[in-house]
Amino acid sequence: MLGHTGLDWCSVTTAEMPPRPMLAPLAGGYRKIPVAQIGADVFCDTRTITREIARLAGRPELCLEGVDDAVKAFVAEADLTLFLACILSSTSLKMNVKLFRAFSLLNLLRFLRDRIHIGRTASVPRMGLREARGRVRDHLLDLEQRLASRPYLFGEAPNIGDFSAYHGLWFMREVAESAVFQDHPAVLRWMDRMAAPGHGNGVEMSPERALKLARQAEPRPLPDHPDNDPLLEREVLVAPSDYGQVPTQGILKAALPTGYILACRNPAAGAVHVHFPREGFTVSAI
Repeated sequence: MLGHTGLDWCSVTTAEMPPRPMLAPLAGGYRKIPVAQIGADVFCDTRTITREIARLAGRPELCLEGVDDAVKAFVAEADLTLFLACILSSTSLKMNVKLFRAFSLLNLLRFLRDRIHIGRTASVPRMGLREARGRVRDHLLDLEQRLASRPYLFGEAPNIGDFSAYHGLWFMREVAESAVFQDHPAVLRWMDRMAAPGHGNGVEMSPERALKLARQAEPRPLPDHPDNDPLLEREVLVAPSDYGQVPTQGILKAALPTGYILACRNPAAGAVHVHFPREGFTVSAI
């Protein structure tokens, strides 16, 4: 999405799994990636990140608020059930060999234990390998039909639906090297179109520099929105409701139709505002 919009951005690489000591001061207990940062504002989950990209680029169709109900329903399925089906369907000998080459034995065991724990504590309905592969086959047939007469899933230009569908299939094609795409030429051409702009104008940044930028900045003003949430200005926990359900603790500063904003403070990052989407997250008082 950053490539399609041509935005300038910086990249900080972090570990595949916690502990992430340089990211924790910014995102609190939130354990998933990606996380995005603009000064002292931190955006967790792709729903909030895509909203920021859409705002900065003037491209409302790149976030859920800028598309119709049909696209929203497609994204809801693609972002969770179909994404997990793609990851599960990538299980293969070739994929296992890649894992062994990418990790030391100790880190591989830690990685597998971490993913098993996520699976056991997730609220997402479990599916077997056969069901996952069936879902992926049906998904590819649907995409092939959509792309028969147009370059992108919903028209002449990509919207958030295209990006939501792309990342799970990218994993299968590029990382797992799955052969499942050979009977879907329109999907392959679409994936090539999605990949063509690359990742945009990104440069590497150290985690120390990212934390310094947060300390030097002030969180941006809160949205002007009527807010009568009873938890406002109270200490709360915000956590994903699907998987990776580790809470972030802070003062609830805003409960908007689209999400929550927590105020957090620590010596490493200073005072930051952490943004979460409303959908897929829970908030509770301490």
